[in-house]
Amino acid sequence: MKTLAKWSVEDYHSMIGAGVLRDRKVELLEGEIVEMSPETPIHYSTASQSSNYLREILRDKAAVRFNGPITLDTSEPEPDIAIVRLPESAYSNRHPGPEDIYWLIEVARTSLSKDLDLKAAIYAAANVQEYWVLDLADPRIIVLREPQGRQYLSEQIFRTGMLSPLTFPDLQVAVERLI
Repeated sequence: MKTLAKWSVEDYHSMIGAGVLRDRKVELLEGEIVEMSPETPIHYSTASQSSNYLREILRDKAAVRFNGPITLDTSEPEPDIAIVRLPESAYSNRHPGPEDIYWLIEVARTSLSKDLDLKAAIYAAANVQEYWVLDLADPRIIVLREPQGRQYLSEQIFRTGMLSPLTFPDLQVAVERLI
């Protein structure tokens, strides 16, 4: 059995800084540099429109980052949408970390199992309190909450109606505007 070398976040940043990963669409997941799947038009459009909608309703409450990295202990994934603490200027010299994250959103069409298994385990281990997966193949939002270890204890599915994030319980997010 072969043992793969694991990369630290610092190693990964060094490779980026040295240009080793230039022109490669990759992310660091649990110490492994993983090629990201190309985005389909519907995936990109959904993520873009959802982030714009969330920016409107979260104005002056949170920053909404689109397709940008976050830094965790052994990973630097690039969720489709990250809702993080203000001010945005805090991220001029670093990416948001677990202490900055309100919730994360991934858009899935062909990546649903990766998003619900690997990415959910990574986010739960980092104690990200809330994680939403927008399932485009079976239009619904899967809301994961209550991280414990490498899993979320609570899973809810929304197909219509309004949804309130944990950190902003008075905020009403229209499910249909996201999917």
